[in-house]
Amino acid sequence: MHAKLPHPFDDATRITAGDSSWQGHTSDDYWAFVGPFGGITAATILRALIEHPQRAGEPLALTVNYCAPIAKGPFDLDLRLVKANRSSQHWSVELSQGGGEVATLATAVFAERRPSWEHRVAQYPEAKPFEQTLPFPKISASWANQYEFRFVEGEMRIGPPQAELAGTYSKIWISDRTPRKLDMLSLMSMSDAFFGRIFHARRELVPFGTVSLTTYFHTDSEELAAEDITRVLATADSKIMHKSYADQNAELWSPNGRLLATTTQIAYFKA
Repeated sequence: MHAKLPHPFDDATRITAGDSSWQGHTSDDYWAFVGPFGGITAATILRALIEHPQRAGEPLALTVNYCAPIAKGPFDLDLRLVKANRSSQHWSVELSQGGGEVATLATAVFAERRPSWEHRVAQYPEAKPFEQTLPFPKISASWANQYEFRFVEGEMRIGPPQAELAGTYSKIWISDRTPRKLDMLSLMSMSDAFFGRIFHARRELVPFGTVSLTTYFHTDSEELAAEDITRVLATADSKIMHKSYADQNAELWSPNGRLLATTTQIAYFKA
């Protein structure tokens, strides 16, 4: 019997523990225009934190600042537990290459999630079922082809410039192209798996890159495993594009109607 090959996502986020730091390696499968897809970098950092022997609790928040492009090849992860108390941990992570040049700086919060009073305010976005929506065609960036995107609303359309700008809101099903049961790592990566809102508004591709991404988790690994899903229903929008920088905010929902994560980012653009 042949050994089952790892899923491309697990291959891309693989890490090895070293003496003073952890090591990872970029993946051609998740390459963007000038470096690795930001979501896969964030998921790799989260994997290192989850697997760290000092880690306690569940991921609550992860902020990733993309300081410089990550070159193809190996990189080091320096993980530091900054502060811990009975219910939470605060971590700092530096991703560096070539003798210590920092390319990515991240902070994370882990917490013990205990049963409590709850109030669910956000409403599940009504949508056509996954099976009744068409897959978006493949595009030139390899990372995007590791996912299957099915737009319910606000599909990205690249074409001749129009007199009026298009909308920036999208409602979309996102799944791994090779199905993989959703876990905290793939949820983290999918929270960055949106086309730039400026591409939607202008109907053209312009130089663009995430500068800072923060994702908040509203589930834990046990609850997520119980959802037993391979896709999310997501909504994404932008509030402002101004002086070379634009925001983006998004929600990621289980098909069963649970809000799993919310995310916001600021991105650079040239237009």
